[in-house]
Amino acid sequence: MTDERKPGKLYVVATPIGNLGDFSPRAVETLEAVDFIAAEDTRVGAKLLNKFEIKKPQISYFEHNRRTKGEYIVERILGGESCAIITDAGTPAISDPGTDLVDLCARNGIEVAAVPGCSAVVAALSISGMACGRFTFEGFLSTTAKNRREHLNEVKTEKRTMVFYEAPHKLLRTLQDMLDCWGDRPIALCREITKLHEECFRTTLSGAVEHYTQNPPRGEFVLVIGGCGEQEEPKSQVDLLAQVQALVEEGLPLNAAVKQVARANNAPKNALYQQALERLKGPEGEE
Repeated sequence: MTDERKPGKLYVVATPIGNLGDFSPRAVETLEAVDFIAAEDTRVGAKLLNKFEIKKPQISYFEHNRRTKGEYIVERILGGESCAIITDAGTPAISDPGTDLVDLCARNGIEVAAVPGCSAVVAALSISGMACGRFTFEGFLSTTAKNRREHLNEVKTEKRTMVFYEAPHKLLRTLQDMLDCWGDRPIALCREITKLHEECFRTTLSGAVEHYTQNPPRGEFVLVIGGCGEQEEPKSQVDLLAQVQALVEEGLPLNAAVKQVARANNAPKNALYQQALERLKGPEGEE
């Protein structure tokens, strides 16, 4: 008789996103029971294991070694071992290379089990105050300006609430690109969720740009942004010019008034400016 061991399983184990008290008893039991752990960063994984006195071997599994390590992990599981995959924070495979390992296991007939827990996406939605009945998770925007703009244009008419991840050093650029592409919208900026300096700042895109221009952002952000809403008939040029005129009469310079109205209505700024110049003749039409 051949000695063929039954394949093991892959457990997708969610880890805390800041507060270790959020790690579930079932997650602890799972890590104690598996043969080895695939961790995004074994140093971060070691802190978690030490906190709960779990003594299991780790191997690294992250973006730049996922192809070679994925095959290695699958080989071990097919040989009868069980493995848990963890990330530095949150649920593996959500905007994470863990999705490749799950797919590889599935294609090799390996059972994959979820051990659910923290997810920054759901946590941010729950405190955003936005409509959460339907939403779309868009992950990180590209660092390349062209690709970033293409992504934003693709979801410009999305009616559902949108969720993005963003790093602090890229936040202001991202907010400005969103404002330029979509016009002003409500946004909840959730940072450091479950950590000491947790904050949910509810404002608009223009308000967020102004705030973080004066206050350099810190911590990792989850952005929850209102969709475009029901499609409305575009405002007529007469309506737009009336809005510009009202702002000018309130004391705003023409150029600033045109920029504000164009941005809020996704209208072409240059054409609106020329028409406003023709309509607002005299001193009030000067910049």
